[in-house]
Amino acid sequence: MTLSLLALLTAIIVVACHGDGKSNADLTIKVGSKDFTEQFILGQMYAIILEEQGFKVERKLNLGSTPVLQAGLKSGEIDLYPEYTGTALVAVLKRPPSSDGKQVFDTVAKAYKEKYNLVWLEPAPMNNTTALAMTGEDAEKLGIKNISDMVAKADKLILLGPPAFKTREDALPGLKRVYGDFELKEFKPIDSGLRYKGLMNGEGNVVVAFGTDGEISAFNLVVLEDDKKLFPIYQVAPVVRQETLEKYPGIRDALNAIAPLLTDEVMQRLNYEVSGKQREPADVAREFLMQAGMLTNN
Repeated sequence: MTLSLLALLTAIIVVACHGDGKSNADLTIKVGSKDFTEQFILGQMYAIILEEQGFKVERKLNLGSTPVLQAGLKSGEIDLYPEYTGTALVAVLKRPPSSDGKQVFDTVAKAYKEKYNLVWLEPAPMNNTTALAMTGEDAEKLGIKNISDMVAKADKLILLGPPAFKTREDALPGLKRVYGDFELKEFKPIDSGLRYKGLMNGEGNVVVAFGTDGEISAFNLVVLEDDKKLFPIYQVAPVVRQETLEKYPGIRDALNAIAPLLTDEVMQRLNYEVSGKQREPADVAREFLMQAGMLTNN
């Protein structure tokens, strides 16, 4: 046996069998998620990739909102779940929002470790933040590429969005504060589930979106650049109990391998497979990981 082959086999044994002599299969990892499409897909991805590494996994998906998942981590009901950096910063740590991705991640990672003994793994490049989107045809016809362009032509535009967008400080009032006072032709309140249908039916020119919405990809929409950085950043990453990670450090490498693959465009496409085409999140997650070459078993 060559030295290189011996080293490879040794590395495999180290990952699969830890200091206490237990293998990955001796521990059941409890993977949680929040209660919407993107979280179902991400939770399934985490579960599938851990199973690929030999862990037993218990799926505890669709648990609810951030406070429920945060409490689950603290109590040990779950071992990990996908969380957004901006949500952690604002909703959990009660700090002001920010569009500086590195600063936000560093802040939440440090605070979670110190306050809760929780570890943030690598964040994905995707950013599920508030956004404004237009059809490609309208954006090209009106010469609009960013929010500053939109503001300059606001009196010709109808904006479709949830009713709260008109009054929330981080929404329309925030746009006016950061981009300068402007008046739309009309702000048309619309149910969240009907926003994109309204845009495609010509009821408005601009729609309030989220950066990884499946409809953006499906309808070839243009997301306007937030050129003055109003909207905070919401990257996603696994948050893991320190106790679990110390016992089975292989979790870190397994989940970190997924992060670089999850761009806005990828997550938009995956979300639409579930929300638009009514596919099962587990099937979509497994298919994606297979195509990425991360699974050896069907």
